[in-house]
Amino acid sequence: MKEVNRYRHKKILVLGLAKSGVSAASLLHKLGAFVTVNDFKPLAENPEAQGLLEQGITVICGGHPIELLEEGFELIVKNPGIPYHNPMIKGALEKGIPVITEVELAFQVSEAPFIAITGTNGKTTTTTLVFEMLQAGSKMPLIAGNIGTVASEVAQNAAEENNIVIELSSFQLMGIQDFRPRIAILTNLYDAHLDYHGTREEYHAAKANITMNQTEKDYFIVNADQDKVMEAAARSEAEIIPFSTSRVLSEGAYVKDGWIYFNDEQVMKRKDVSLPGEHNLENILSSVAAAKLTGVGNEAISQVLSSFTGVKHRLQYVGEYQSRKFYNDSKATNILATKNAVSAFDQPVILLAGGLDRGNGFDELIPSLKKVKALVTFGQTAEKIENAAMEAGIKTIERVDNVEKAVPAAFKLSEPGDVILLSPACASWDQYKTFEVRGDMFIDAVHKLN
Repeated sequence: MKEVNRYRHKKILVLGLAKSGVSAASLLHKLGAFVTVNDFKPLAENPEAQGLLEQGITVICGGHPIELLEEGFELIVKNPGIPYHNPMIKGALEKGIPVITEVELAFQVSEAPFIAITGTNGKTTTTTLVFEMLQAGSKMPLIAGNIGTVASEVAQNAAEENNIVIELSSFQLMGIQDFRPRIAILTNLYDAHLDYHGTREEYHAAKANITMNQTEKDYFIVNADQDKVMEAAARSEAEIIPFSTSRVLSEGAYVKDGWIYFNDEQVMKRKDVSLPGEHNLENILSSVAAAKLTGVGNEAISQVLSSFTGVKHRLQYVGEYQSRKFYNDSKATNILATKNAVSAFDQPVILLAGGLDRGNGFDELIPSLKKVKALVTFGQTAEKIENAAMEAGIKTIERVDNVEKAVPAAFKLSEPGDVILLSPACASWDQYKTFEVRGDMFIDAVHKLN
């Protein structure tokens, strides 16, 4: 870990706990800061806060008192999920108090370079692919962020010879100052999280922050098929490495004559890739580019791509029962992700969908629903998705209480050869704490069919 003195004897407020808040508070305490932690959950129900209290850190729980901002804090490290319109954050910014997220601390103490991945869809799969390719190529990667251990924990133990592969959300990227990845990837840009960001412009700008501090010595891997992504690339100081799923490029990653290429070099045959779905080609090409830039050989890349079948909760193959195949795509928390999932199959699909109502309709889903044989809905958006399904001409529609009941209902509607697919097109928070919990419930329900 680098020696960092910038926080010594400074008053710092860590707002919101969870894993990233606990790690940030502990690290700042170790760096000599006077740390106060503020979390909404009462102390008696908050083991994380109790643990920090035992370290000698000041802990204030049970609410977010605005008068805390009068205590002379020089920095706030906020949980990424806390929006910028939160009164505490608004008040801090009005007072000129800087606000960062925990990933900024990770960068400041890390001796290892970062390979950072963001985008609306595909970032978890891409992060996993990059990590596994580097591991197969003996590049000593560490994985962090939304898909691994908290970044500031990983960074404290990273050495120069490591590569920290990190998935970053727009929420995290809004809170960076100096964070500079050696390699950055922007997989794609669509409208998402507008309830947090307010406008698509702010959301896109947050994603583009991934390249904000890069220089000509760094690499920015970008989706050449998207104008919005290329607009971000045009403002970057890094060397641009494009990828395209639709055309042959003069440089970067692309497909030609059935082969995956990087620059003018054949890497592996497209047909030997195990990961299903054309939408995953973006993830594959951007991962190949990152691996090649890190010095990974084609044999290691091919080894990973020929055996990798997906990340848990992301078009994950769960198993087969009585000639029906089950797939868990609980991470599909928006319409585009569900469209991509449905399009990945040639077989008849029984779709399980529904979840948190964010106020949007599902008209965009209608063309993809024409491939769906039957629909089982649940959650707050059940009626809205059913209306879209009727527009698409789906005649078999059933509503149930939750994912657990959706699995046996879908099985009864299916026939041998069908695919039963959980791809909700919605966040999980109306019924489940996380999309992982929702996906695990689906998997358990599938196993109970046996």
